[in-house]
Amino acid sequence: MKRNSQLSGVLHVLLHMDAHDAPMTSEVLAGAMQTNPVVIRRIMAGLREAGYVRSEKGHGGGWSIACDLKAVTLRDIHEALGGPSLLAIGNRTEAPGCLVEQAVNAALTQAFDEAEALLLKRLGGVTLAALARDFKKRLAARGGPHEMEKAHAG
Repeated sequence: MKRNSQLSGVLHVLLHMDAHDAPMTSEVLAGAMQTNPVVIRRIMAGLREAGYVRSEKGHGGGWSIACDLKAVTLRDIHEALGGPSLLAIGNRTEAPGCLVEQAVNAALTQAFDEAEALLLKRLGGVTLAALARDFKKRLAARGGPHEMEKAHAG
């Protein structure tokens, strides 16, 4: 079963952007997410609409953080991405008239809804600033500068 790692990837590039003193191009960010720059531009457009990032055109342009990291939660970013499903599992729907399937789906739907509500609550309790602090702590423990290109070299 394929997992959707978009939220994790976006949080990843946002922390790289925060650690970088200048705007970062879609091409550089795509390297960090191991995706195509077009995908980055599409994702960043949604984050820009929400006010979390800004873009600058021309030489030296690119994407940069446009918000206070203390005021933005992981849930906020999840919602800016369109609120994709948080669970990779779901109900069987091949035989909607089957009473067994109906009973199973009713029980599972309740469990899925409760799990998603808990997960959204937890995401709402973690800010981008908390992630940035954790990253900086890890960087200090390792010693040396933050070099995204080296960290993501194949």
